[in-house]
Amino acid sequence: MIPVAEILPAGTWEGAPADSVVLDREDRHRRRAVLDCAGGTKVLLDMPKAVHLHHGDGLRLGDGRIVAVLAAAEDLVEIEAATPDELLRIAWHLGNRHLPTQLVPGALRIRRDHVIEDMVSRLGGKLTPLVAPFDPEGGAYGHGSVQGHDHGHGHAHAHGHGHGHHHHDTASG
Repeated sequence: MIPVAEILPAGTWEGAPADSVVLDREDRHRRRAVLDCAGGTKVLLDMPKAVHLHHGDGLRLGDGRIVAVLAAAEDLVEIEAATPDELLRIAWHLGNRHLPTQLVPGALRIRRDHVIEDMVSRLGGKLTPLVAPFDPEGGAYGHGSVQGHDHGHGHAHAHGHGHGHHHHDTASG
């Protein structure tokens, strides 16, 4: 098993990879994992903090070779709307539910979920099921978007923005 020495963001490395590994979204968000590559190479990802690997990233191995990260195809639904304002409204509702969402030109993509799909339909969204790689946005706090390094931002996620995460003391008297 060969250790990963460095994660190279997509577009920053050149040449043909020595091997590739196909991972779904969950498997691309790891701190430590043994990865079985398509060509038989076994690599050990062991980072100080969890990282989110993106389609096209390169894993520079301890011996200098590079393994390409490929996003696996997943069951998704693409959401379109009649107007940009309607799509923005749908995006707000998805974000309010902290739902991983991928932005593509003129549309949004989410994982299949019949409850969310029903909500989106009621909001006027046009739904198209598809099978494609899923690479959602990292979010306001950068969850899932680090590339093997820390920028030193001390963000706390306190849910102080008042949208339904309330904890009430119940006093009976």
